[in-house]
Amino acid sequence: MAEDGAGGSGNSSTGEASRLQLLQEMRQQNFDSIRFASYRTACKLRFIQKKVHLHNVDIWNVIEAFRENGLNTLEPSSTLGVSRLETLLSSLFHALNKRVPVSQQAKVDATTALLMNWLLAAYTTGENNKISVFSVKVALATLCAGKLMDKFRYIYSQISDSNGHMIHWRFSDYLKEVLALTAAVYESPSFGYSEGLANSIFPQNSKVTVNDFLDTLMSDPGPHCLIWLPLYHRMAAVETVAHPVMCDACHKENFTGFRYRCQKCHSYQLCQDCFWRGKVSGTHNNDHETREYSSFKSPSKQIGHSLRKSFRCVPEKGKNSLPRFPEQPEKTLDLSHIVPPSPLPSHNGFPDPGFMAPFDSGSMDSRSTLRSMDSSRLDDEHKLIARYAQRLAQEARTMPRAASRMSQADQAGRAPSDANLASLDASRAQRELISQLEAKNKEIMREIARLRRQQEIEAAGLENPALMSELRALRQRKDELETHLATLQDSRRQLMVQLEGLMKMLKNHQASPRSTPNSSPRSTKSPPLPPGAVPSSRSAPPTPGGPLSTTPQQQQQQQQSQSQQQMSQSYQSPVPTTSVASVTNNTMLGTIQNPIPDNLSCVGGDVRFRGWRGW
Repeated sequence: MAEDGAGGSGNSSTGEASRLQLLQEMRQQNFDSIRFASYRTACKLRFIQKKVHLHNVDIWNVIEAFRENGLNTLEPSSTLGVSRLETLLSSLFHALNKRVPVSQQAKVDATTALLMNWLLAAYTTGENNKISVFSVKVALATLCAGKLMDKFRYIYSQISDSNGHMIHWRFSDYLKEVLALTAAVYESPSFGYSEGLANSIFPQNSKVTVNDFLDTLMSDPGPHCLIWLPLYHRMAAVETVAHPVMCDACHKENFTGFRYRCQKCHSYQLCQDCFWRGKVSGTHNNDHETREYSSFKSPSKQIGHSLRKSFRCVPEKGKNSLPRFPEQPEKTLDLSHIVPPSPLPSHNGFPDPGFMAPFDSGSMDSRSTLRSMDSSRLDDEHKLIARYAQRLAQEARTMPRAASRMSQADQAGRAPSDANLASLDASRAQRELISQLEAKNKEIMREIARLRRQQEIEAAGLENPALMSELRALRQRKDELETHLATLQDSRRQLMVQLEGLMKMLKNHQASPRSTPNSSPRSTKSPPLPPGAVPSSRSAPPTPGGPLSTTPQQQQQQQQSQSQQQMSQSYQSPVPTTSVASVTNNTMLGTIQNPIPDNLSCVGGDVRFRGWRGW
């Protein structure tokens, strides 16, 4: 321990100066002007938390750091020296820098020295510079980030027995350690520790389970000595919540944090700084009843929410109902009696692990404590198999020597006993087990190597610029084709509308031929020229009175024969079969029977089905 003090003398002086500077900066924030002790304490501890970067460290990261540094194997009453405490905090911040971006990373040496000196000043008395393991666990579990329920569950695992019942004197120790944090920010007059404090929360002879513990400490309001702790977590949650209203005291718009609304003054709202420090305006005073809000809802949303609640027939369940946990803790696996932690040979390919120590009996249940160790669970199983194989191999190497001694004894006339025969059978079974374990281990290692190669290939494929450029080109081509398809569909729709209009015009024209202004009384007897019929351009019109002139009846018959010939040619296209009725002297077109709609029945085959081919 003398080495601890000598090695940390330089860092301790620097850390002490930084601790004093931290306290000076905290005084400059003017937290002491806050009227309420709970808000004042929560603000000070939140300031300390952000200065030492513990607001980026989760409770599960803290538990993992305890296990990596072996604190789970130590008794709560044992003490830590300066060097071991510094190692613990340094590993915590090194792991933090691997998870967060560069802008949120902590300066490991400076932050470690600052937090270490602040903890030593809060928990040590005299010049021994030693801190108990339980003090470190309570302080870091309280100051780190995370859910309050998860923190209380971890604390309960440290103060309960193997049956899951709370140990009352350990709960009293917890109150003493957690209230030392309030004393470190000069709030001990409001939240101080006394001997009968634990009995006022839980009676001495009562059996307290984890659900009773959570119900009592998570209730609203909770125990008076810990009323600042839920507020400390709520303050971190609403720190970035913006309220799009104006504070009626300081006239600040869009303020963040808590919002306070007076229940007596109409639409009178205050920001958290004005409410905490008692700043008012107008007819409002600090004696009025005020409600605290951690979010903002528009008046329309509030009215809608009130209406929905009023129309509900079934009462709504409480949103703050706590989950129930098993009262009996799950038994954790203790591997110390199976394989001792001995160094492995280099040919096995495993490093010497330092975290295979058994779990302490007061740890959290396996579902919560092993959450941060899921990624290395498979490797732990491989290491366990390798250790067991090594142990059996060492025992197997001793068996040939025993067999040689037995053969010598047999040659000397001493028959081997039944015990020696049993040992030979056991050695044979052990060798078979060793071979099976080694084969299984090789198979698992091959599978791990295959998965790693597959992940590397997939990662390389995603990072290949040629593949990425080709993917972007394909996506661009896909967008172009979709745009072109939409354009074609729009054009088709327009053509269909135009074709429908033309068909209606032709049908109306055929239905009323006498309405044509250019028709003569004689030509009204003849049917109109069909839309598909085009007069021949080879012969000139006949000269009246000439040798080639014809009578009107002959012209009418010629026109009928030409139109009939054109209609027969137009319906030879590959479409449904149509039937044309016999043409009389006064009728030009017959009835066409086909599956085409009525609005298309008046159009010739070429005009009609040319549009269908375009579809």
